[in-house]
Amino acid sequence: MTTEPRHGRGREEASTRELLAAMSLGDPGDQLRLRDLLTGLGKRVFGMMLFVATLPAFIPVPGVGGAVGGPLVVLVGVQLLLGLRKPWLPRFLAERGPHRRAVQRFEHVLEPWFRRLERVSRPRLSGVLDHRAATMFTGLLLVLLGVLLALPIPFTNYVFGLLLLAFALGLLERDGALLIGAWVAGVIAIAVFGVLSGALAAAATEWLGRLF
Repeated sequence: MTTEPRHGRGREEASTRELLAAMSLGDPGDQLRLRDLLTGLGKRVFGMMLFVATLPAFIPVPGVGGAVGGPLVVLVGVQLLLGLRKPWLPRFLAERGPHRRAVQRFEHVLEPWFRRLERVSRPRLSGVLDHRAATMFTGLLLVLLGVLLALPIPFTNYVFGLLLLAFALGLLERDGALLIGAWVAGVIAIAVFGVLSGALAAAATEWLGRLF
């Protein structure tokens, strides 16, 4: 069943805080299906898909968050690179999603920050969000960050989780300025944790070796 914002606005117009609040209403044991969470969001749909993909990064169990969230983030990035207008989901993913209990915990922690974000974030610089080259660049960064999240690099899950959350909020709030900030932080993170450590290069070499 599709969740609706508390304040009566459609999902395409609701703020991220309102969407998260609507997702939190109900039985904590319910599982929210990903295909329902993505319904009615229009151009913001990839932002919600990335938001859900980022949630596992905050699971406080070493190795689990990255192993689950990393491939999901890569899936979002690849689809942005390909220029898809609507996300594609295999059926086994479309019928699954986070339990409401996890979303409620997430809302409890982040709701005050979302209130502050609403004061400064607004739809702006739409070209950054809609231009084909910009969308491809966002997709490329998400693919690289998703690979890094999936790798067993100690003490980085929360770092990548917060960074990916910035990407998700930029897409959800249609805020090009916030997305540019996420680009800059993403490039720095890839350089520090990926290129300089050799982890990203090693992973890419291994993947290419499997392909060829």
